Amino acid sequence: MRTASLVIDPAFAVGPVRRRTFGSFVEHLGRCVYTGIHEPDHPTADADGFRGDVLDLTRELGVSTVRYPGGNFVSGYRWEDGVGPVEQRPRRLDLAWHSMDPNTVGTDEFMRWADKAGIEPMMAVNLGTRGTAEALDLLEYCNVAADSAIAEQRRANGVDEPYRVKMWCLGNEMDGPWQIGHKTAHEYGRLAAETARAMRMMDPSLELVACGSSQRSMPTFGEWERVVLTETWDFVDMISAHAYYWERDEDLQSFLGSAVDMDRFIDQVAATADAVGAANKSDKVIGISFDEWNVWYQDRAESRPPSGDDWPVAPVLLEDNYSVADAVVVGNLLISLLRHTDRVWSANLAQLVNVIAPIMTVPGGKAWKQTIFHPFALTARHAKGEVLRVVLDSPTIETAQFGTIDAVDAVATAEGDEMTVFLINRDVDSPVDVSVALRGGSDTLVEALTLSSDDPRYQASAEDDASVVPVANDTASVQDGKLSITLPPISWTMVRLAR
Repeated sequence: MRTASLVIDPAFAVGPVRRRTFGSFVEHLGRCVYTGIHEPDHPTADADGFRGDVLDLTRELGVSTVRYPGGNFVSGYRWEDGVGPVEQRPRRLDLAWHSMDPNTVGTDEFMRWADKAGIEPMMAVNLGTRGTAEALDLLEYCNVAADSAIAEQRRANGVDEPYRVKMWCLGNEMDGPWQIGHKTAHEYGRLAAETARAMRMMDPSLELVACGSSQRSMPTFGEWERVVLTETWDFVDMISAHAYYWERDEDLQSFLGSAVDMDRFIDQVAATADAVGAANKSDKVIGISFDEWNVWYQDRAESRPPSGDDWPVAPVLLEDNYSVADAVVVGNLLISLLRHTDRVWSANLAQLVNVIAPIMTVPGGKAWKQTIFHPFALTARHAKGEVLRVVLDSPTIETAQFGTIDAVDAVATAEGDEMTVFLINRDVDSPVDVSVALRGGSDTLVEALTLSSDDPRYQASAEDDASVVPVANDTASVQDGKLSITLPPISWTMVRLAR
């Protein structure tokens, strides 16, 4: 039996558990909005056309913030099309996903949905085909109380009080050649700086996110961050990072090590930001908004948009069906985000419904949970207080993609007399016996749950989303201040402790 040991002490904290770490993402892409969050004819739909079953699952998932309306979609979006009388709204081509958007759902509808879901909205502005003036117009619509022309337009549309949105993304993935309005780092940096400066003139309390690299493998990664932050340093609070992972070439062992790449990504963005700060002789700290992350099989047929004269409304796009192995990777990526809580100030699982999502819907039918739903929901529910620095001694495994990595990964959180430990066994073959030295008094076992399966390729479905879920791990015990537990191969585990 392979063995690993951990030491956890509440005295050694990384930083606070940030509720914004548990954000998600709603884009006008595929069925995320239409037949996802919004389906007026559905049996559970409310007076605004929002699916009640999806709202219930969103609350159960524990989502804190939702980024909207994109994504690649935002770089061609005219926000004015989505406000006012629905019957007068134009149908527009969405060039990003070769689809038709009827604009039935827009800013006001999303804000109503966000209020019902109990989440904080995170808005993105179009810096692809539009610019500073249009960003200011949307900000005025959302945040100015009254009397100005655009604030009065909102009031005429039935919304007296402003939304007071705090977090704003200054465009989306502007480093990507696929992006409508793709720019160089200098071009984007200047536009983002001027837009941010103007937005702060309207509302100085905003939290603004500049576009970072859309993946660590981009040829401009690093230099993009340096140039963009040099231009925007005085005006932004965070820079974004995006990352998607999938199993390549049937190399499951490398895929299970995906969090190693996320760790390196975060560390390198933070180092680049700090280097810009040093060059500016500034004590300011720039945070990271990891506002798109997930497992996404980009080479599958579901990820290929329509073409030619086919411009459908809400086509089936990016509807990956996730396995247990995928869920273990998602749980590990959450561990990475938590352990970097000193620099990752916000994060968004992309996306929420149907599109590479934890929640799936059948039009007119049920909503159901993907395997990735479970580690996210349990982490969002039980990660509280402070993130603790874990000292880990783990057996290693060899991967083709990342070299030698630890088989076990872990993070812990603590609040008062409660401590929660999140653990991963990334080994495809071997269980690992883990011994955890618990310092600080939380030494009573409350609960130990493990998600694993004899078939790591198991996928949930509308017919069966309950056969493989986190279950009690009966190997867990605490004695003399030491937690002992066995982690099955390819597994995610949560252990809750109390004083």
